[in-house]
This record gives sequence, structure tokens and C-alpha cells, in this order.
Amino acid sequence: MKYIRLWAIAPAVAGLLAIFSIASEASAQAPAQVKFATTAGDFVVEVYPDKAPKTVDNFLQYVKDKHYDGTIFHRVIPNFMIQGGGFDAQYVQKKTRAPVPHEGREALAKGGQRNVVGTLAMARTNDPQSATAQFFINVKDNAFLDPTADQYGYTVFGKVTSGMDVIQKIKAVPTGPAGPFGSDVPKTPILINSATLVK
Repeated sequence: MKYIRLWAIAPAVAGLLAIFSIASEASAQAPAQVKFATTAGDFVVEVYPDKAPKTVDNFLQYVKDKHYDGTIFHRVIPNFMIQGGGFDAQYVQKKTRAPVPHEGREALAKGGQRNVVGTLAMARTNDPQSATAQFFINVKDNAFLDPTADQYGYTVFGKVTSGMDVIQKIKAVPTGPAGPFGSDVPKTPILINSATLVK
């Protein structure tokens, strides 16, 4: 009878375990992805919990709660950004949870992205700690929005990974006054039909 020499296969087993461990860690670090289905087409964003964990948790909870379904892009400025996620098609502002703490500086310190084309950031009022559900997508490099030692800036927590042509289409639509807004509202509403966690 032949006996398997465990000492001989131990290195191979250890190697396999190491591979599985690395694969598991890679999976845990993989960015979540959210698919937006809009009346202008679909696009997908990925988010970075390792850079802005509270902001990402806040955003994904709104996705899971279907908060963004039926909201519009209510502020579209072609040489700046497109903003949405706060108002329905009748320009009624949706209820939100408490604001999320500002994480812009921490995200940059961890190697997060700046406000460049295609990145996803939280919208807010003049109060840096006021971001809730509204977000914007930069359609040009907006360095003046980046956090610095002197200003909070705006927290970037993700980026568009597919469907950037849809973003370009949205930024080019004719705009004007509508609802409570004096300008920058698409004349033909751009509706978010659904926002779905896909990964």
C-alpha cells in the first residue's frame, strides 16, 4: 500500500490556500457598481468604499431604498457637471436621511480621485456637512471643487465606468428654467428610471 507523503504536498496546499486568500481579499476590495437606467440611456458607476466609506454606504443605501428611481437630472451645465437624485419629475424634492459626514479630504489622502471628467461626487449646500442624496457627475475637470487644506471641496466617491456617451448626451441637452429653478433644467426631463446595484 502506498502512503501519500503529506510533507511532499504541503507546499502545494499552502500555495492554493494563498491563492484563495488573495482572491478572497481582491473580491472584498472590488468596487460596487450601480447601473442607472435613464431616459437618455444607461450608464454604470463604480464606487470606492476604501476611499470614502461613509459616503459610499450612504449612496448605496439610497440605491437599495430605490430613492433615485423616478428622480431627474435637474441641473445640467455643459461646461461643468450634471446633477440629480433629489427631485421627482414634478420637481418635488424627495425626503432624505440625515446628512453624511464630509470625507473629501480623507478620500484624497487615501489616494482617491479628484473632480475630473467622469467622476461621481456628492452635491451639497454651502455647509460642507450637508450632503444627503443628490450627486453630480463632472463633465470637465473641475479642480476648484477639490478638497484642499483651505477648503472642504466636494467628496469624489466613484466614477462612470460605462455609458460615458450617455453622460455626454445629457450634458448637451437644451436647458432653461423649470419648476423652482431659474435655469439649467433640461427642457425635456432626463428621468432616472432605476438605479440598481449590479455588483
